[in-house]
Amino acid sequence: MDRNSIIFCVGSLVVCLGLAWVAFPYAALDPETIEMARTPQPPELMPMIDVGQGFGELPAEELIYYYVENPPAPPQAGAAAAPEIKFGGC
Repeated sequence: MDRNSIIFCVGSLVVCLGLAWVAFPYAALDPETIEMARTPQPPELMPMIDVGQGFGELPAEELIYYYVENPPAPPQAGAAAAPEIKFGGC
């Protein structure tokens, strides 16, 4: 590599790291939001969840109770694996 290429690469890294250092405080969450995310919330305080597919909005408490009463079944031996759903873009 010649001298100009090295100067360009080092300069680009310095500029990118400088921009990241300056922009990080604007992108970071405040400590109160982080603490709220770490604290479990009771399902009664959670908003309604839109489950779609004709079911509409349901309270989180009802979804939690349904999951507790009807846990997903473990895969049976010899059963075919569930198909992997991939994005079917262009």
